[in-house]
Order: sequence, then C-alpha cells, then structure tokens
Amino acid sequence: MLPSVAVDDRIVPAVHAQRTAVDVDYLKGLVLDLKENYDQKGLVELYGRFSAGDGMVDNTMRKAIVNAAAHRCGPGLRIDSNVGFRHLETMDIGAGVFFGHGAYVQGRFDGRCKIGDHVWIGPQVFLDARDLVIEDHVGWGPGSRVLGSEHTGHPIDRPIIATDLLIKPVKVEAWADIGTGAVILPGITIGRGAIVGAGAVVTSDVAPFSIVAGVPARLLRMRDDREVPR
Repeated sequence: MLPSVAVDDRIVPAVHAQRTAVDVDYLKGLVLDLKENYDQKGLVELYGRFSAGDGMVDNTMRKAIVNAAAHRCGPGLRIDSNVGFRHLETMDIGAGVFFGHGAYVQGRFDGRCKIGDHVWIGPQVFLDARDLVIEDHVGWGPGSRVLGSEHTGHPIDRPIIATDLLIKPVKVEAWADIGTGAVILPGITIGRGAIVGAGAVVTSDVAPFSIVAGVPARLLRMRDDREVPR
C-alpha cells in the first residue's frame, strides 16, 4: 500500500538503485598500480590525503584506494568526502555502493564485514563492522548506527571499559530500510524488506516486511497491512 500523499507532496523516481554500477576505463589500471606500490599502511596514509576533497581527483582517488585496500570491491563505488574506514582489508563491498559524507565504517583486524550490491549509506552513518553483514539494496538513513559489541562488565571490581568485549554479529537482510538516527544493537537481525523508523532503538530481531519504531523499537504493522497481534 502506498503512503498517504498530501496535496503538496511529490512522488519522484528513486535514483541510487537505478544507477548502472560501472567504472571509468582507467580505474582498473590505477588500482593495480596502487596495489603494486603501496602496502596496507601506505594505502591508509594515501587515503587521508584525498579524504576531504570534493573534486573529481579526490573522488577518483578515494574510489581507487578503497578498491586497492579492501578484501573485495565491486564496480560503481561512490565515496563522499570525510568518509572513514578502519581495517578495509576485512571488508567485502558490493557493486554500486554509496557512502555519504562523514560516514565511518569500523572494522577489526580479525573481523568480517560484507556489504551487498546497491547499498546506500547516508551521511554521518556509523557502522560497527567487526561482524556485520548487509545484504543487497539496503538503505541507511543519515546518522543511523550499528553497534556490534558490548563490554561484559565482569569482574565488577574493574572499570567497565576495562572488561572483555563481547562481539555479536549483526545482519541486515536485503531490501531493508533503516531510518534516520536509528540504532541497531549487537546481535540483531533486521529481516528482509523491513522498515526501521527514524530514531528507533532496535533491541530485538525485526521480522521480514515489518515496520518497527520507538525506543525500544516495537512492531507497528506489517507492510502488507496485516493486523499486528495484540
């Protein structure tokens, strides 16, 4: 069912998911040159030189460096300015992925991060990518966050930040949409085609094709308008 449309509202075609995931012809050669001349540390330092600019050279260099440094990277990658990555070597990035201004993806040296095709990651998004799977055609609203770990808090005679870290996998299935400012806590699975409302704090798994919102997030309805059990 379409959302209600007021007189002054407009419906326009989606853009991101319709883009063809292709690269300019010379990018492949540039990526090979980078791999031959820079180790992982060198690539990270080089990325810093081009991270803040908005021009064609900066955009191209960010794309080429991430292609060279990542475990795998598909065509059509777009990276806005001031996007940060940690442990790119653990990341598998699909085709046609977009990273908005100021987004940050925090991996871990022994972690796992898989981002599917045509994923749109909005400005200021934070992804704890130490054990994270994002499937195809997922949208992340600006400022949304994934938290993938928590401190055990034991023993109690130590500061919490000095206790062991428990990393829990987070999975966001294909076609899901994460609203602006939403927070997904460790160990959560967001089901296929689900919608997480703006500002929601997701503390339990979200069913496929459901709509959740609130703090903590609760089921509002199913997207096919089935009644929600009370």
